[in-house]
Amino acid sequence: MSSAVHSVANIFRPLSTPAESIYTLSMLVLAVCLVIFLVVAGVLAYTLLRFRRQTSDIDREPPQVYGSNQIEIAWTVIPIVIVLVLSMATARVISDVQNKRPPDNALQVTVVGHQWWWEIRYPALGVLTANELHVPVSTGTIRQPTFLRLESADVAHSFWVPQLAGKTDLIPNHPNSMWMEPNVEGTFLGNCAEFCGLQHANMLLRVVVESSADFDKWIASQRQRAMRGHPGEAAFMSLSCVNCHAVSGTGALGTFGPDLSHLMSRQTLGAGVIPNTSDNLRKWIREPQTMKPGSLMPNMQLNDRELDQVYAYLASLK
Repeated sequence: MSSAVHSVANIFRPLSTPAESIYTLSMLVLAVCLVIFLVVAGVLAYTLLRFRRQTSDIDREPPQVYGSNQIEIAWTVIPIVIVLVLSMATARVISDVQNKRPPDNALQVTVVGHQWWWEIRYPALGVLTANELHVPVSTGTIRQPTFLRLESADVAHSFWVPQLAGKTDLIPNHPNSMWMEPNVEGTFLGNCAEFCGLQHANMLLRVVVESSADFDKWIASQRQRAMRGHPGEAAFMSLSCVNCHAVSGTGALGTFGPDLSHLMSRQTLGAGVIPNTSDNLRKWIREPQTMKPGSLMPNMQLNDRELDQVYAYLASLK
């Protein structure tokens, strides 16, 4: 699997079909605006230089021009034509992106926005994860688009991965949809683009684009149930963690927080706030409010022994 991380969320480097359509349209709009700017600025500069006041004009009134049919027709017709061209081009791109029909091999994913993390479901594949969307790459011979159903569990959020697709809002009780078709492997960074509360800026997102073979391996690993019998499992189950989190194959069935069944397979903790390392995991368990102030995960006030047991158990969930 490619390890390249596209850390700059650059809309001018599209690497997915809908993003390329939006980019092409934006280039057309920028080009038209640039031509308008150059023409207006050029005429203005010419006027300032050609008709600047001369010493001989001090006592003479300049010629008075009270209208020009040609100029008035030009400044009426040309803007109308420009508006029509841009409107039709925009309507075409919007129609192509929004009315795209999913092919039979399309990957269907449901993304649910929470304060402040992303729940990601693969209904047909029986996989549930958080904050990292895994999708297969499209090649010249095999096209594998991913279609997303976007929902919100609380307030308005917005799903945006600039290099892969346009921004789409997640509205409570009003599902939205979007699609992407990445043509390059790697990890693409995104975020919530709609203010949704105190930790809005730290509601980050990663899209991992991988080959079909690597995607199938990831799905197979995510389908496996969490390992049972770990010494720290009993300690974890005895705490109120199970009221918010789920671990497959155990009595932990919470839905308020992310599913932890394969926690250590993810690249980050706290919805992209910190890398998922051993030290960071221990700090996150002990003092989540220090790592992500305002997070809805409370400080469990664990003693050292409980912390060691819970940490060891969570570190085993791969």
